[in-house]
Amino acid sequence: MNILALDLGTSSVRGLVLGDDIQPVPGALARRRIDLTVDDEGTGTLDARGYLTCLLDCLDELNEQGWLREVGMVAISAQWHSVLPLGVDGQPLGPVLTWLDTRPEPAPTQTGPADPDAYHQRTGTWWHRCYWSVRLPWLRARCGSPVARFVGLVEYALSQLLDDAPMSMSQASGTGLLDISTLDWDPEACALAGVGGDELPQLAPSHWRGRLRPAYARRWPALARASWSPPIGDGAASNVGSGCIDHTRAAVTVGTSSAVRLLQRMPAHAPLAPLPPRLWRYRVDHEHVVTGAAYSSGGNVFAWADRELRLPEGPALEAALWGLSPGDRRPVNVALGGDRPPGSRRAGSGELGGLSFSTTAVQMLAGLMYGVCEQVVDDLAALESTVGAPVEVVLGGGAMAASPWWRAAFVEVLAPRQVRFGRHPEIGATGAALVACDRIADAVELADIGQTDDQSSPGTA
Repeated sequence: MNILALDLGTSSVRGLVLGDDIQPVPGALARRRIDLTVDDEGTGTLDARGYLTCLLDCLDELNEQGWLREVGMVAISAQWHSVLPLGVDGQPLGPVLTWLDTRPEPAPTQTGPADPDAYHQRTGTWWHRCYWSVRLPWLRARCGSPVARFVGLVEYALSQLLDDAPMSMSQASGTGLLDISTLDWDPEACALAGVGGDELPQLAPSHWRGRLRPAYARRWPALARASWSPPIGDGAASNVGSGCIDHTRAAVTVGTSSAVRLLQRMPAHAPLAPLPPRLWRYRVDHEHVVTGAAYSSGGNVFAWADRELRLPEGPALEAALWGLSPGDRRPVNVALGGDRPPGSRRAGSGELGGLSFSTTAVQMLAGLMYGVCEQVVDDLAALESTVGAPVEVVLGGGAMAASPWWRAAFVEVLAPRQVRFGRHPEIGATGAALVACDRIADAVELADIGQTDDQSSPGTA
């Protein structure tokens, strides 16, 4: 049986087919880029209907090329934190708010949780603009029509394709409204959000599976009998795909954004381990949680510099980075896109210091890349405090695959920890498939974890 893995990200929609060995089938990949609306005011939105069209296009392409013929299961890795208001007709009342959007703020008359620490322990989140507890009142106040329901982007897309599309526990935990122990909506969080149960998605029970609606079963006959598994938050899927599936190994992933995370087994309704004040905790599934920190800056910082600075290209840029000396680093604040929770800096907070007329574009880029590395250090130490020992770090994500110099910078900044590199190119898709097949224990073998393959650190070049 093959597995169709859908990666419903912020910057792209991807569909790829994996064999029963959870390895990508060569050539069985379709991708569409997503147009995001971003500005200096903190906007970070996308069009729900356009996103759905991109997903349909990917499935059409895979179907036309015959890649769906042996697919028996669909696994999904999807962005966390998105929210979309729907009208009484079930249609979007505006764009999707993504994690990038830093505009939502509580009304001046609103107050937060009665006991912020207890709230944090129950929901794994804070009363923060990234979560639905703040986003829903802000959205409702700006909608020109009455809001009937709020959903995430993935629930909207799947509701169009499937006969039933409840919200997975992983996606629900990313809203900030879920009690991650009882696996039900948290009454205080819902009160802060100003919503009742009928305005929120139905929660998926354990072992839920979806099926295509008849119209789409006719459109893609090969998927007519395929079983759709509950969507997994992209960060959780990446941890599994990186082989970081217990308390000894943390994943540091750098794609468009970046994060540091530790996966642990904490079954539903069992007592949860204490959560440090600076870290969040979300569900992977009914049996596992992932604890960590996420940052708005990652590969997008490199993309910005590559677009705006006159940098060398390809191997010439990598060679120029290796040619820098330690004194070439510049002080930097990489909060170009603002803070992810619990931070409060808004988009446009980035800074690059120590500039002179002799400063080169490559020196500025190196400062930014080091800044992405350094933002992880304190949160990694907080993660280690929860297990009482240093952890091994596995680097993953597209940005890490692209730059040996950046991997070496992480090795230098995170010393003396052992830092390794997960060479598997599809960690999100692989992780989602492993969770869907109840094969998390196989993740270490599949992750292809090796040395960073860098002979020296940037500081010793």
